[in-house]
Amino acid sequence: MNIPSDLRYSKDHEWIKVDGDAAYIGITDFAQSQLGDIVFVDVPSVGETLDAGDVFGSIEAVKTVSDLLLPLSGEVVEFNESLNDAPDAVNKDPYGGGWIIKVRINDMSQLDTLLDAEGYKAIIG
Repeated sequence: MNIPSDLRYSKDHEWIKVDGDAAYIGITDFAQSQLGDIVFVDVPSVGETLDAGDVFGSIEAVKTVSDLLLPLSGEVVEFNESLNDAPDAVNKDPYGGGWIIKVRINDMSQLDTLLDAEGYKAIIG
């Protein structure tokens, strides 16, 4: 299982990569493997400011649909438009081309509540 050490993680299986006052967010390699073949990613929340734990979209796999939960408060400023044509990028490259949204972070101190790679490994076993 691929768990990059330079990212932060939520208990809900999202990863966060900080870039200045913004963050790229996607689902972890573990999450995509549990979902199976991803066929659609829906993010209706671009332009909205949401709190940590709020639903920012959904991800549909062949066998299920799962809510995507925002790991930290902020404004959803961008959706990875390439996922409209190639949602399977989340399966193939969850930490690269499979990123889902970019968020302008409201409170950088919330990063301290997220897991590092070792902490995330501990919760997934």
